[in-house]
Amino acid sequence: MPATNPATATAPANAVTRPLTPADATTTDAVPADAVPTGLVPADLTPAPLDREAGYALLAELAGPVAAGTLSGLDALAPGFADWIVTSLFGGTYQRPGLALRDRQIANLAALTALGGVEPQLADHVRNSLRIGMSREEITEVIVHLAPYVGVPKALAGLRVATATFAASAAPPAAASVTAAAVTAAPVTDTPAEDAA
Repeated sequence: MPATNPATATAPANAVTRPLTPADATTTDAVPADAVPTGLVPADLTPAPLDREAGYALLAELAGPVAAGTLSGLDALAPGFADWIVTSLFGGTYQRPGLALRDRQIANLAALTALGGVEPQLADHVRNSLRIGMSREEITEVIVHLAPYVGVPKALAGLRVATATFAASAAPPAAASVTAAAVTAAPVTDTPAEDAA
């Protein structure tokens, strides 16, 4: 098979031949039916719900005013990425039927604890869980329940994040952010016997 020279190669007839612009990312219009190549999308395929406004409304309910600062900072670094996250996650995945918001938060707590290394996101979801009415005891028990499945060290790390987040949530608003130092200083200890489990 001969090598293709990218400089002289021609694009397929249905390829996008212009660079995407910021206007492309902000349009809320549906893709025209004639823009999708025939046969690409099965006729019985269920469309994915993507509701940008519902995504921002849900994020406001879950995270409150702290979300605006986080989104602005992320957008300054990676323009459009914050909006994509809110639209696809909170305006898409969260809008699916089948799980209550509380159940989704339990899944988030479990997934982030199991991943490890995502302390800021886990702290956000501990805060979100409190905001939607989960108790500290329920959040703690979700993380404790994970120990035999994800390992005691990851469960302890999750409890450290939860402890720091609970303390920050009880503090006056100016002191309510959870920092890496607060997570490290949280009073959950690892003992050699626990690490070996």
